[in-house]
Amino acid sequence: MSFKVICILVLVVVAAVTAGHHGYSSQHISKHDGHHHKVEYKDHHGHHHVDYYSYPKYKFEYKVDDDHTGDHKEQHEHRDGHDTESHYKVHVKHIVPHHHHH
Repeated sequence: MSFKVICILVLVVVAAVTAGHHGYSSQHISKHDGHHHKVEYKDHHGHHHVDYYSYPKYKFEYKVDDDHTGDHKEQHEHRDGHDTESHYKVHVKHIVPHHHHH
């Protein structure tokens, strides 16, 4: 019984120690679907086509934070009709393994 407890404690400690060294990424998308309307048209060959149009409105976010590789970046974008706003942030710290140094 004590061997099982020790094994579990070792696993918990190893997980806690290595957890700080991993990066993470996240993303969030929020799309606002409004009422769509039908768009019909004929091409230059006379073929009839049907499509649907809805007002373009969305928010998008993406983020990476990885201290191990030094990769840190963010992207935020918001669109409401013809108005689009974007923000980008990039910080990359290149880490070269020791065997690559001359």
